[in-house]
Amino acid sequence: MVSRADDLIDRRNLRRKLTFWRIAAIVIAAIGIAAASAWIYGDEFGGTAAAHIAKVKIEGTITEDEELIERLDKIGESTSVKGVILSIDSPGGTTAGGEAIFEAVRKLAAQKPVVAQVGTLAASAGYMIATASDHIVARKSSIVGSIGVLVQFPDITGLMDKLGVKLEEIKSSPLKAEPSPFNPTNDEERAMIRSMILDSYDWFVGLVEERRPLSREEALALADGSVFTGRQALEKKLVDGLGGEAEAVKWLSGKGVAAGLKVVEWEAKGSGSGLFFGSSLLQAVARMLGVPDRGAELLREIGAERLFLDGLVSLWHP
Repeated sequence: MVSRADDLIDRRNLRRKLTFWRIAAIVIAAIGIAAASAWIYGDEFGGTAAAHIAKVKIEGTITEDEELIERLDKIGESTSVKGVILSIDSPGGTTAGGEAIFEAVRKLAAQKPVVAQVGTLAASAGYMIATASDHIVARKSSIVGSIGVLVQFPDITGLMDKLGVKLEEIKSSPLKAEPSPFNPTNDEERAMIRSMILDSYDWFVGLVEERRPLSREEALALADGSVFTGRQALEKKLVDGLGGEAEAVKWLSGKGVAAGLKVVEWEAKGSGSGLFFGSSLLQAVARMLGVPDRGAELLREIGAERLFLDGLVSLWHP
C-alpha cells in the first residue's frame, strides 16, 4: 500500500513538472514570435526593424481612407523601409478618395522610391493613384486606364407612379438637392452636373499630363474613358514596364535599394479598414435582404458597394 501511495505521489509530481515545462515552452514560443514581429515590424511596435521593402495593397473600390493614409505616412517615416511597392488592383472609386491617396503617395515618394505594380486592374481612380508613383509596371494582360469622371444617379419616378407614391418638397432654390432620383432631371440640372464633371475631368487629365511622359494633347487623346491591356498601356506610355513584383523589386534596386531585401506587406490595422468599402453597411443590407453568412461579401462582389458611394464617382464598369 505504501508503494502504491508513493507511485501516486511520484505521478502527481511528474504531471506538475510536465505542466510547468509545457507552459514554459508556450511562453518561450510566444516571446519568440513577439521578438520576431518586433524585429520585422519594429517601426510599428517601437523596436528596431530590419531593413526591408514595404508593400502596400490598394484594392477594391477607392474612398477616402484615413487608416491607409496614416499607414503611408508611417512608411515614409520608417528608417527601416528602403523602398515601397504599391500593389494596385482597383476599378476606381470617388475622386476625393483618389485625390487624398494620390497626395499621400506623392508625399511618400519624396522620402522613398515608390513603384506601382498593377495586378488585374488599375482603372480610373486606381490608375490615378498609380501615376503618383515613380514607376509603373503592369502585367501584359492587366487592364489599365479609364481616365475620366462619371456621375450616376437613378430615376425611380416610374416606380413611384406604379406604387402610387408622390413626393412633396419645399426648397430654397430649384437646384437645391438636384439631381434627385425622385424627380426627372431637367437641362439646367444636367448642365450643373456636367460643369462639375468637366472641371474634375480637366484636373484628372492634368495629373496624367504632369506624372506621365505625355503632352496635353496626348493625355487628352487617351482620356476618353478607354481601357488598355498592359502591353497597349506600355506602348501609349501609361506604364513604364511589364511584369510583376520581381520587376518592381528590380526597378527599386536601380534606385539604390539594396538587393536581397525582403518584401514585407504593411497591412491595415483591423479588418474592414483599407480600401474595401466598410463591411458593416453591406452586412446590414445583406441581413435585410435575408442573405445568410457571406451575404456582405456577395453583395460586394456584384458591385452593391458602389450604390453607397458619395461624391463624384469615377468607376470602371464591371
